[in-house]
Amino acid sequence: MSEIPTKDPGTGTHGTRRRALVTGGSGDLGSAICTQLAAAGLHVIVHANSNVARADAVVASIRGAGGSAEAVAFDVADADASAGAVAALLESGPIQVVVNNAGIHDDAPLAGMSEAQWKRVIDVSLHGFFHVTQPLLLPMARTRWGRIVSVSSVAAVLGNRGQANYAAAKAALHGATKSLAREMASRGITANVVAPGVIAGRMTEGTFSTEAIRQMVPAARAGTPEEVAALVAFLCSDAAGYINGQVIGINGGMG
Repeated sequence: MSEIPTKDPGTGTHGTRRRALVTGGSGDLGSAICTQLAAAGLHVIVHANSNVARADAVVASIRGAGGSAEAVAFDVADADASAGAVAALLESGPIQVVVNNAGIHDDAPLAGMSEAQWKRVIDVSLHGFFHVTQPLLLPMARTRWGRIVSVSSVAAVLGNRGQANYAAAKAALHGATKSLAREMASRGITANVVAPGVIAGRMTEGTFSTEAIRQMVPAARAGTPEEVAALVAFLCSDAAGYINGQVIGINGGMG
């Protein structure tokens, strides 16, 4: 098992930290994931698409709490930009944890959906998964340890009106992850999917009323980003080494 030597900013002593890349790390859910991974002792690379200031704020928060982090910005849907950014990150050594959290909504009923709406949502969630994960695999495999977690949605399991593009993109991650798990398991690498339901944050504000959530979710409330992040952090830990190729719902009992 190979780990990357770094200086521990919390103690000032030299130790070892695994490096984690979290795409979409500047959003509500992404920042919670970054925070929990940093608290677990990883060096976290906080990714943003274009708003690097938000990623910098997450990094500052992590460092303020004694953790280790850096920010990076690129469009995961852009193959060339992703390749360049990932190659630059790998110059400092392998990345052993990757959380594919980047995703966008552009909702419309399929009958009225434009080709641009269909393709952009799939470009970010599905092609972004490939652009980021694929170049990390061989360096990760050489260390004989790795964790890959992709963030999906209950919409990919149950479907959702107006989200055929989003559900298709996220459901594709399920098949890709199950295949990847079989390919990499003998190298000590796991690949799993977390499929959240209604989670509080900017993406759901104004979408669901409190009463609507009570009717939709058996738990009668929205989940929190921290609850999802706790599951992701566990799947990225040594303790989760025998959990592989799974799609794990975290949705308050929706299905």
